[in-house]
Amino acid sequence: MIQATQPLEEKRGVPETYRGVAGQLDLAAAYRLMVRARVLEERLIKMAKSQDGQFWIGGPGEEAFNVPLGLLVKCGQGLDHDFLHLHYRSSAILLALGARMIDFIRQMASRASDPFSGGRNFVNHVAVREWNIVPTSSTIETQYSIAPGTALAQLRAGGDAITIVNGGDAGSAEADFATCLNWSSRPDRELPILIVVANNRFGISTPCEEVHGDAIIARRAAAFGIRWDTVDGNDPEASWRMLSEAIAYVRAERKPFCLEAAVGRLHGHSSSSGAAREDGFDCVGAFAEKLVERGVLSPEQVAALHEESRQEALDALHQVRREPAPAADSIHDHTFA
Repeated sequence: MIQATQPLEEKRGVPETYRGVAGQLDLAAAYRLMVRARVLEERLIKMAKSQDGQFWIGGPGEEAFNVPLGLLVKCGQGLDHDFLHLHYRSSAILLALGARMIDFIRQMASRASDPFSGGRNFVNHVAVREWNIVPTSSTIETQYSIAPGTALAQLRAGGDAITIVNGGDAGSAEADFATCLNWSSRPDRELPILIVVANNRFGISTPCEEVHGDAIIARRAAAFGIRWDTVDGNDPEASWRMLSEAIAYVRAERKPFCLEAAVGRLHGHSSSSGAAREDGFDCVGAFAEKLVERGVLSPEQVAALHEESRQEALDALHQVRREPAPAADSIHDHTFA
């Protein structure tokens, strides 16, 4: 029988050395970003149901985790900055990095002014060279098998930049997830990579309980000697603390960490399944109640933030309607073929 050199549970969690290293979360600023991300997705869904757009896929309900993640990224271009391998439920991460609402609306409307794909890709399929954001793929979870490549380059380059890859609970059943765990944990060549699973309990329309035999997905990392933990991704403060600690560990130790976040799902997976409102946990509404109770914001300020964001999205839509579609001769731009 194989004997473990130390109990697996001892590898769980972040060492005390890295507790609380990123300072305090600006609660009002985080809430404003969460509202903007929610309002953006609601506008994109409306566009998919009208002549302004065609197909929607996104992540309303995941703002409480994704905003803190975006705020903790060391953003920039090149190996001295973090690389991000994201999936199509990551708009809140991008807004926290400084992306503009109007650019997502441009992509949804298939406009030539779309900076992510020139109007040639689905909405929430982002690519930003200046921010080390690797092009988002429509194929499920292939980002997990690609991400170790940038992490290996960062390991060789030195410094404290890391790779961050995220995906969903259903996609973690794909072989790419196991590939990521394996390539990130090889002895004497561990990689500086944060492996995130955002678990909203559904894969398109299939409940997690019907396809997963494991109760905690991140625990799979223990078999590879990778530290792991879970967090309530519906709580932005808990997410901020856990993410800051995990990221600090990966930066300093140059080793992988696997984090599973329990998040909500407020709409169908995409417009192909209707994108109807579902009975999920509303992290934006819950955080607003908490901030009002603490006196951080007033009810009037909460309402004003929502109205400000709705107006920003509507003004952006009116502008985008006047912008041109891609020219036919641009169809092969930005491709390898």
